[in-house]
Amino acid sequence: MSSMRGKLSNHLFLTVFSLLMLYPVIWWVGASLKKTVELGLPTIWPSTPMWENYSKGWHFSGDYTFAHFFGNTLLMELGNVTGGVFTAALVAYGFSRLQFKLRGVWFSILLLTMMLPGQVIVVPQYILFNKLGWVDSYVPLVLPHFFGGGAFFIFLLVQFIRGIPRDLDEAAKIDGTSVYGIFFRIILPLIKPALVTVAIFTFIWSWDDFFAQVLYISSIDKFTVGLALRMFIDQFDIQWGQLLAMSLLSITPSVIIFLFAQKYFVEGIATTGLKG
Repeated sequence: MSSMRGKLSNHLFLTVFSLLMLYPVIWWVGASLKKTVELGLPTIWPSTPMWENYSKGWHFSGDYTFAHFFGNTLLMELGNVTGGVFTAALVAYGFSRLQFKLRGVWFSILLLTMMLPGQVIVVPQYILFNKLGWVDSYVPLVLPHFFGGGAFFIFLLVQFIRGIPRDLDEAAKIDGTSVYGIFFRIILPLIKPALVTVAIFTFIWSWDDFFAQVLYISSIDKFTVGLALRMFIDQFDIQWGQLLAMSLLSITPSVIIFLFAQKYFVEGIATTGLKG
C-alpha cells in the first residue's frame, strides 16, 4: 500500500513538474493565435483564435515566403552537419587509434581550445573571410565545420572510440585492411549513436547561431529563418502574433529531428560516459 502511494505521489509530482515546464510552450502556442492587443491579457488561449497569423506570417515578405528562408537554412545545415560529423569522426579516429609524435600534446591543445571564448576569434575571422570575398555568403558559416567540427565533438568521439576493442583493428589489419578501411568499415558503423549525437548538437547549435548569421549575411534572398524573424522587428507596426507563429514554426525542425533520433541521442550520451 505504501509503495503504491509512493508511486502515485511520484507520478503526481512528475505530472505537475512537466506541466510547469511546458507552460511557456503552451503560452507560446496560444499567443501565436492572438491579436496584438490581446497579448497583455492573462488568458492563455484566445477567445477567437487568429489562425491567419500563420498564413500572413508565412507570406509577410512581398518577395519571399518563409519556405524560401527555411530552404536557405536547411541548405546551410546540410553542409554544417555533413562537414562537422565527418571531420570530427576523422580527427577523433586519429587521436584515439593512430600513433604520431606529440599526440598527447596536440590533444591537450585541442582541449584547451574549448576554454577559448568564441568572441576572441570573431574579429580576425571576419577580416579573413572579408579579404577572401566570402562575406554575404554561406561559406563563413559552413566552412569552419569542415575543420574538425569543434573540440567538444572530437573529445566526445575520442572517448567513444577508445571503448571499442582494438582487437577489431588488429583482425582487420591481418586481413589486409588499410587504416582508412578500418575507419570506414569498422569504426564508423560502431560509433553511429555518437555520430547522431554530434549531428543533433551541430544542427541545433548552428540553427540557433543568430550572431554568426547576422554578421555574415546581408542579402535578403540569402536570409536564414533567424534573420527572417528579425525582419518582423524592423517593421513599423510589429505584428507580434505573426512573429510568434513563425518563431514557433522555426523550432519544429529541431524538435522533429530530436524526436526521431532520440534513441541514438540518449544511447550516444550514455555510452560515451561509460567509455574511455
